[in-house]
Amino acid sequence: MRDLALVAAGAIAISVAIVHSVLLEFLVFPKLRMDSQGMGRIVHAVCQMSTVDWIAIAVLLMAAPWFGAPSARHWVIAAAVVVYGVAAAGNLWATRAPHPGWILMSCVVVLALMGL
Repeated sequence: MRDLALVAAGAIAISVAIVHSVLLEFLVFPKLRMDSQGMGRIVHAVCQMSTVDWIAIAVLLMAAPWFGAPSARHWVIAAAVVVYGVAAAGNLWATRAPHPGWILMSCVVVLALMGL
């Protein structure tokens, strides 16, 4: 059951990351206007880096059941709880209302903790 929770957490996290990336590309960035082209590229890169980070940690969560060392599993879960927890808190703070982003990221945190 613990292993299934980690795989589910990873799958949800990858889904959220992909939707986040697609929404940024098609809804946010086309409307974004910056004074300098360089600043626009930096904002674009920084926003998409979170997508890469979320997917990388999600893959580690999904692989954690097959790690040989229990301590490695615990460190991956700890890192995931911090990363997705901060993302959920930031999304909640920004939206101040029910929103799929913070709700799903919170689900990832809960599932990851279930995998301990």
